[in-house]
Amino acid sequence: MKRRALNACQDNLRKVVDVSRKIPQLVEFFASGDKENVHRLFSEIKMGEEEVIKSRRMVSQELAEIGAILYAREDFLRFTNLSSEIADFSEGIAYYLVEIMEHNWTIPSDIKKDLLKLSLAALDATLKLRETMMVLNYGSQKTLERAKDVEIAERIVDDQYRALTIKILTSKLDTPVLLLLRDVLQLLENSADKAEDAADTARMVSMIM
Repeated sequence: MKRRALNACQDNLRKVVDVSRKIPQLVEFFASGDKENVHRLFSEIKMGEEEVIKSRRMVSQELAEIGAILYAREDFLRFTNLSSEIADFSEGIAYYLVEIMEHNWTIPSDIKKDLLKLSLAALDATLKLRETMMVLNYGSQKTLERAKDVEIAERIVDDQYRALTIKILTSKLDTPVLLLLRDVLQLLENSADKAEDAADTARMVSMIM
């Protein structure tokens, strides 16, 4: 029973990671002004997000079939819902960056560079979450260690997010692009927050594995 639930959650998380990986790639193309590749990746992210939504429904179905027999069923469900939100945020990030490109707003290269750094840090938190989920079978100690790594990764994102927010607010950017960039930063930070929340839930699951 636990194995079935865990497999379903891991499969969902794999799809979330696939979507998340595309964000730093998209930011890189955004920074170099490559519209064609930004649009291509945006389409791939949207398709990936659809896959995550389908997969999340599958997890709910799987857990409903397993029923009340499975202790911590709610934790498995909570884990999947939290990690799936990372894919939703990825779609939002891609959408805003496409809009900025479409309007031909100019952004200083140092802000673009910092944005890429932040997107890589946010991805790192998601990758650390995947590592946490992969060691669930090896007992709670291993899971706790990996979950701690997610916390550290989230703190790095937090620091970068704050510094870049101040940089953007004190820059000479036009108000519309400033607001959109703020949203992009917020979504990147939210992604890392969700990874940390999901890692906390994985800790709970590890107690009963």
